[in-house]
Amino acid sequence: MNYYKKEIETAPRHELEALQSFRLAQKIRKVYDRVEPYRKKMDEAGVKPEDIRTIADLSKLPFTTKQDLRDNYPYGMFAVPMEEVVRIHASSGTTGKQTVVGYTKNDIELWAECGARCIVGIGGTKQDYVHVSYGYGLFTGGLGMHYGAEKLGAVTIPASAGNSLRQLEMFRDFGSSILCMTPSYAISLIELMKENGLSKDDFNLKAGLFGAEPWTDEMRGEIEKGLGLKAYDIYGLSEILGPGVSCECIFQKGMHVCEDHFIPEIVDPDTFEPLPAGTQGELVFTCITKEALPLIRYRTRDIASLDYEKCECGRTLVRMKKPQGRTDDMLIIRGVNVFPSQIEAALMSFDSGATNYMIIADRVDNKDTLEIQIEMRSDMFGDNVRDVENYRRRARELITSAIGVGVNVKLIEPKTLARSEGKAKRVIDKRKL
Repeated sequence: MNYYKKEIETAPRHELEALQSFRLAQKIRKVYDRVEPYRKKMDEAGVKPEDIRTIADLSKLPFTTKQDLRDNYPYGMFAVPMEEVVRIHASSGTTGKQTVVGYTKNDIELWAECGARCIVGIGGTKQDYVHVSYGYGLFTGGLGMHYGAEKLGAVTIPASAGNSLRQLEMFRDFGSSILCMTPSYAISLIELMKENGLSKDDFNLKAGLFGAEPWTDEMRGEIEKGLGLKAYDIYGLSEILGPGVSCECIFQKGMHVCEDHFIPEIVDPDTFEPLPAGTQGELVFTCITKEALPLIRYRTRDIASLDYEKCECGRTLVRMKKPQGRTDDMLIIRGVNVFPSQIEAALMSFDSGATNYMIIADRVDNKDTLEIQIEMRSDMFGDNVRDVENYRRRARELITSAIGVGVNVKLIEPKTLARSEGKAKRVIDKRKL
């Protein structure tokens, strides 16, 4: 079994927790002294740095949210002077001000190491050709995996997203062996392959790191079948680091968190009380080594659970389960909590090729409605109208059963929905307009 940093990745739990406690106490002292918003929060909560000695004290600390970053836009949460910041990234800002993230030189090194761990964890080596098709720029995806691949010493192909036919050409001509991209972009490339008479046998792909958006195990199967590789889940968010906070290993049984840098918690999304291992709740992270933006108890809004059992790969790092949705992506339809991932799983349980769909929430006569638009494919049906209606009815029954809310399913013409090169837009909530 290969490891990037075996002494950390396979450390006994007590050693790892001792390291976390030491680093946490140091970090809390620094943010209290250097970051006025944190000092104010801690003072209001009646917590002093000397109260935080071990990770058992973590729950004494107040939470940080995306709104805190927006309220202190752009650099008010930074813990170092701007002279020490060497890189800025930022979120898209689609729901408000961009959330701005800063990195020191050491932060970039830490990020590269986490990325390299992810690549090694899925069987990558310096002999691989790592094809990075996440977007470059303020989005953290592209440069995050780029630096990870270079840190490992692999051949790095900074393809970015877009120019999809050229991407396929590069897969073949450049010998790409490991892909890094969003799962929705992988699906669109598989469509393009079929249209241009290409198959997985034309490429030398062995593995892929897919993240930046929710995706189901059914979609994983479609990607693995279409590209002829093993598809692995990678997790990150720009506020904490970017891609590389956690990643699956070859056993695909949860994503190992880089716990020497980030302490994960699961809390009840309503009461915010910590929940025990194995319980599903909101994922919270505390940064214990980052310098420029060391967020404390940052609420990610992702719904997940943690597994502390030793993995078959030998790693002792805690595994987070694939997020089942986000508290801010959750739709409340007629009083029922509905996650888009539930709809995708139900849909793909009977048609694994139904990867192009849109969820539309609306309000008609003061009543919430939910419509699922599914693109038809040329290979789905013949001329039999009854087959089309049976498909529509079956999709409606399965989705309604999965979420507990009646839905309308509408089959639409092929190529109606926009294709994504980055994060796919799956939900339109007209009730907010």
